[in-house]
Amino acid sequence: MADARRTVEVVWRIESPRVIASLTRLVRDVGLAEELAQDAFVAALEQWPTHGVPDKPGAWLMTTARRRAIDVVRRERNRDAKYAVLVRELTDEVPADGIVEDPVGDDLLSLVFLTCHPVLPKESRIALTLRLFGGLTTDEIARAYLTPSPTIGQRISRAKRTLAEAHVPFEIPQADEMPSRIGSVLEVVYLIFTEGYAATSGDDWVRRDLADEAMRLGRVLAGLLPREPEVHGLVALMELQASRFDARGAGTLLQDQDRRFWDRALIEHGLRALEAAIALRRPLGPYTVQAAIAACHSRAPSFESTDWEAVVALYDALAQLAPSPVVGLNRAVAVLHADGPRAALDALDAIAGDPRMARYHLFGAVRAEVLSQLGRPDEAAAELERAADLAPTQRERNLLLERAAAAVAD
Repeated sequence: MADARRTVEVVWRIESPRVIASLTRLVRDVGLAEELAQDAFVAALEQWPTHGVPDKPGAWLMTTARRRAIDVVRRERNRDAKYAVLVRELTDEVPADGIVEDPVGDDLLSLVFLTCHPVLPKESRIALTLRLFGGLTTDEIARAYLTPSPTIGQRISRAKRTLAEAHVPFEIPQADEMPSRIGSVLEVVYLIFTEGYAATSGDDWVRRDLADEAMRLGRVLAGLLPREPEVHGLVALMELQASRFDARGAGTLLQDQDRRFWDRALIEHGLRALEAAIALRRPLGPYTVQAAIAACHSRAPSFESTDWEAVVALYDALAQLAPSPVVGLNRAVAVLHADGPRAALDALDAIAGDPRMARYHLFGAVRAEVLSQLGRPDEAAAELERAADLAPTQRERNLLLERAAAAVAD
């Protein structure tokens, strides 16, 4: 019985996005679609331990959910003529043998565009995407973001109501809408990844579970949108960054990482995804350019042998595509290694007036490194102490204070 339950849970994680997507197309309501899919999941929990796991568990869930949809729609059909049309559509799509095998691409793609719709607040997009497209439970999402489960549940509930009240269509955007809409989707996936790559709360430096989920979502999107270079670019960026997880330890800087612990399989997969993005021969977007920067690091056998000139050039390109002071800060790091600390300090001075940098702890950390190389240890220590006051987590605060103490001790 325990094995059957585990099978049900695994099948649900894999198949629930497909089932919910298909039902949403049919019943025109993502909230109702999720309820019907969950009813099928409960039925599986009740029946599979006794009767055994069916040969096609995903098709079983789909068929069961659709039959429940028929029951719901039949109860409502006297209210409105549209229900009579819906029940005919649903009934026609359930064959006599009870096995439903339908194409999933368009429905899944429509679902992710729905969960990532700009009408929703960013936090709600993340929660709803992880729930409906990622197959995570409310409790799993709450644990991942160290947020009370009722809060996550409320975000998901409100998001579904917002989509319904705003009459957001369940469809793939038109070609002229796609560039702006795909940006929202990729932003959500990358936000999930970055929280996993550099956790902003909790005791862990990284959250592998979140990063792995984001990479999985990215790969699904790449399969659904093979002609969108930025999708491949995002997959490449996430996989190349994730390859360093085992070498990062407790905040180990890139230059101090033992590259023998980098995941070569992830690097190779990430480089292939980058090649796929470039091969489409479209103007490179910000995710692809960032992936190209990560590729420079991944290809270099050592930190010192990195092609820093190429990295600076790529940051120059990124600054044109997605200008921000954080891009400027990362460019200053590359300039430090390409042209030396004096040039790097000039690059930092160019963004020092941005108020966002006054609240960003890594600006002080980078400036401290530059000042140390210029032989100004007291100023470096002061920068690190200020950075520690701005650090979002205690572990980063402690690390910066340790570096401040070491700066004046050397």
